[in-house]
Amino acid sequence: MAAPASAEAPVRGAMTPVPHRVLSRVQETADTWTLELDPLSEPVQPRAGQFDMLYAFGVGEVPISTSGDHEGGPLTHTIRAVGAVTRALCALEPGAVLGVRGPFGSVWPLGEAAGSDLLVVAGGIGLAPLRPAIRHALARRDDYGAVSVLVGARTPDDLLYVPELERWRSRLDVEVDVTVDSAAAGWHGRVGLVTTLIPGAVVDPAKASAFVCGPEVMMTFVVRALLERDLPLERIWVSLERNMRCAVGHCGHCQLGPTLICRDGPVFPAAAMTRLLEVREL
Repeated sequence: MAAPASAEAPVRGAMTPVPHRVLSRVQETADTWTLELDPLSEPVQPRAGQFDMLYAFGVGEVPISTSGDHEGGPLTHTIRAVGAVTRALCALEPGAVLGVRGPFGSVWPLGEAAGSDLLVVAGGIGLAPLRPAIRHALARRDDYGAVSVLVGARTPDDLLYVPELERWRSRLDVEVDVTVDSAAAGWHGRVGLVTTLIPGAVVDPAKASAFVCGPEVMMTFVVRALLERDLPLERIWVSLERNMRCAVGHCGHCQLGPTLICRDGPVFPAAAMTRLLEVREL
């Protein structure tokens, strides 16, 4: 099981919201926006894989994974408007102020994966927590072997970061493959589940590490497909975000079996989570 946040990175002032001003607001899909934030006091500095609690004043707070560069640059979060708090956050215009507390949680093991091939598999908004890890690997390209990024979405209109996906795809040192579950006429890309991309990924299973994030059922089948590709289970990591509310393991809403996602995750070795994810009652 992944170590708690205290063992991964120091948490400084994590219980006190730090005011941040919205620098930019970019609409990614019909219901999803990316906010870039500027601190009005001491900055919050999450690492790839961690999350922050974003507070819409007068409405409430929600956990949102960091989706930007974790070394320099503005604090970035990609948010889907699915409830009162996320709708309020997504509606904020540049210049508005929100609260941020954190960072919380475990990180993608980029150091442990260095020297190996890297396979990143994202489903839907699961690309957001993986984006900092991808950017890290591409900025330090010599630290990794082959790098493959596999992205799945429900439809072409649900794809995140389309201009950035095109920039990654134009590079000669990374494989980027995209598929959608269904598409109308005019879509010239792949149609099918993201698991169908795994057999053709350009990595050596004997020396590859895999990072996976998306809906839980998708991750279950991706892990199975990776095992069929002969990736060792101990070299696969997944990120979970079910029902997190307090970020410190007090409320119990994010409990999955004996695990509290906010306290022990959100990034876990797949070996610690695959059996739990296969139990419907959990």
